[in-house]
Amino acid sequence: MYEVFSEFLKGKGKICVVQAENPDGDSLGSAIALDYLLPDKEITLYCPVDIPKYLHYFTDWSRVTNEFDFKADGYIIVDTAAEILLSKLLDDTAIRNRLYSAPVLVIDHHETADDLDFPHESIIEEKPACAEIIYHIAKEENLEITKEAAEAIFQGILSDTLGLTGSSVTGKTFEIAADLTRLGADISVLEERRREFMKKSPRILDYKADLIKRIEYSLDGKLATVHIPWDDIREYSDEYNPNVLILEEMRLVEGVRVAIAIKTYPDGKVTGKIRTSSDAPIAEKIAGYFGGGGHAFAAGFRTYDTTYEEVVRELVNLVPELLNDAN
Repeated sequence: MYEVFSEFLKGKGKICVVQAENPDGDSLGSAIALDYLLPDKEITLYCPVDIPKYLHYFTDWSRVTNEFDFKADGYIIVDTAAEILLSKLLDDTAIRNRLYSAPVLVIDHHETADDLDFPHESIIEEKPACAEIIYHIAKEENLEITKEAAEAIFQGILSDTLGLTGSSVTGKTFEIAADLTRLGADISVLEERRREFMKKSPRILDYKADLIKRIEYSLDGKLATVHIPWDDIREYSDEYNPNVLILEEMRLVEGVRVAIAIKTYPDGKVTGKIRTSSDAPIAEKIAGYFGGGGHAFAAGFRTYDTTYEEVVRELVNLVPELLNDAN
């Protein structure tokens, strides 16, 4: 089933693993795991942006660089097959040309269609996490899953499944978790490491209180949105991602079925992170409307030349229709 992976590796001594410009625990865990699973290859890990501090609980996060490796024999893109999430790469003519001319393999688990226009092979399956696909590849291709690789895979799965509590989790996911535990990944140790890095300074806690006061409710409380302007991004993001700080709080408000944190940038870019309740599997459809993608209950988008207010107006029209379809 995963022969394309072994075929891709043939004859290649140096592989560059690429994350999108919105790295998360799943993409980071998948990238780090591939580094450990391929000890006979020279692996470089690339992300166009710095790995955010809230992900520094991954032991080898510092292995990731934002210097693109033009001399790699091939490139593996993890956790996305959406061109919009690779725009920083593709806007760079030199990188775009390299991806057009070199072998590329895409490994992704999202429902969003593959719209990459450069030649590539792909392994795309609807799974709870990209790291789960990495696990299956390792098993089928008889790659040794060391303790370090097991930890990276487990952390990736935990990140995208909210600690194995998400609606996408299956019995197979728990079987994989059990196997990774036998291989040396201790969930209690991993969680303690994560909690240590999730601690907030008094300044960040004050900022969270401010964000909570800014939440706006529409559609009789079914839609919750919050605006995170550039000044906030510039001041707080390096210490703590505002999306991570507020989204779960918004989703857990009584009556809220759709929660969206919306960031605005000076160049006109607007991004949205979406979380929906367990009875509203429409996050990916909301994101798709704005050119993004993701899962039924967690998704994101990026758009340009618009404002927070305009996005909210469109959401007020869009969300009721999608909720009715879902019901």
